[in-house]
Amino acid sequence: MSEQQIGPGKQVTLHFALKLAEEGAVVDSTFDKDPVRLIVGDGNLPEGFEKPLHGLTAGTKQEFDIAPEHAFGQHNPSNIQKLPRAQFAPDLNLEPGLMLSFADKANGELPGVVVEFDDEQVTVDFNHPLAGRPLKFEVEIIAVEDAEPQATEA
Repeated sequence: MSEQQIGPGKQVTLHFALKLAEEGAVVDSTFDKDPVRLIVGDGNLPEGFEKPLHGLTAGTKQEFDIAPEHAFGQHNPSNIQKLPRAQFAPDLNLEPGLMLSFADKANGELPGVVVEFDDEQVTVDFNHPLAGRPLKFEVEIIAVEDAEPQATEA
């Protein structure tokens, strides 16, 4: 029996590290924790990270360069908004780099980072913090197996 390869409908157990390509700084890693388990194609891993895994087998260690457009997108200047200072609590200690949670139109959570502020307005960047950044995606594949059929709701 040949070893299973990563592809659609496979359950994969792996360790990963996500690094900034320029500096090599680790943004997230499971190498010092329990490995993660995911089903290829279920949407939990962005396609730009999932696609390079296709064809790999258990025991493989590899590192991939991920361009911004295949990771968290390019930095979009229209995602930087100026909001009235009055929308923020008067006792909120604003400072550049402060991450705040906002409600989007669907009442979902939308993180934003304070860029600058004065008495009249607050400039908030709603881009993903890794938008526009080339990344390195290091993986160690531990297991590849057929995914259990997902129960569908009637």
